[in-house]
Amino acid sequence: MKVVMYQMDIIPGKPEENCKKVENWAEEVCNSVNPDILVLPEMWTTAYTLTELETIIQELDTDIVLFLQGIAKKHMVNLVAGSIAVKENGKVYNRALVIDRHGELIYQYDKIHLVPMLKEHLYLDGGKEAGTVFELDGYKMGLMICYDLRFPELARSLALQGAEIIFVVAEWPSARELHWNILQKARAIENQVFVASCNRVGIYDGVEFAGQSQVITPWGESLSVGSSSTEETLTTSLDMSTVKKIRSEVPVFNSRVPSLYKHQ
Repeated sequence: MKVVMYQMDIIPGKPEENCKKVENWAEEVCNSVNPDILVLPEMWTTAYTLTELETIIQELDTDIVLFLQGIAKKHMVNLVAGSIAVKENGKVYNRALVIDRHGELIYQYDKIHLVPMLKEHLYLDGGKEAGTVFELDGYKMGLMICYDLRFPELARSLALQGAEIIFVVAEWPSARELHWNILQKARAIENQVFVASCNRVGIYDGVEFAGQSQVITPWGESLSVGSSSTEETLTTSLDMSTVKKIRSEVPVFNSRVPSLYKHQ
């Protein structure tokens, strides 16, 4: 399976311009490397313009879902389409989208864990539905958004549902890049899954972002790692049989004793 991620420098508060960037990128990538899945970062249409989000998304001329469905159908490619800000029933959510090769929106997930360091809770509402697995090309996958990476319960839940890949879409800052790298490896090793993360680069409102988008094997090895500051494309081929192989060699899931784990 060929996964291609766009480590993007997002233009703050300019959805139309960011859509044009993504459209051009998808055209170039799909014509050159024939990907199975394209991956975008968190909040790629607006960046973290939290104080202006409601105004920006209300004035948006482009239906982002229709735009993404058009890319998927045109290139017959699956999209783990990062996340975007959406307003629903008077509330704003950070919502991730997954679209299959036929242009069908097969999964969406509203970020559960809001970042207190960014005061997200003042501008966004947390998702009320648990993360679940979805399927692309016959493989089970899960998805987390940025701060979700810090919560092993979510990744473990996805693994127990059968996820073989967990995607992480993010705007993770350089100030916490040590955690970014360690936590991804931990989630991959403890759950024996591929972890494929798509982070942004650049600077907004005094915050520098860490980049270093990457793909990690279920054994914890890095297959590809992006730079910390450059907008770029990461193309990685995944041998999906690795998941079954490692789970048989180190049978973590058979060794679990849930009856002895306390629930908080």
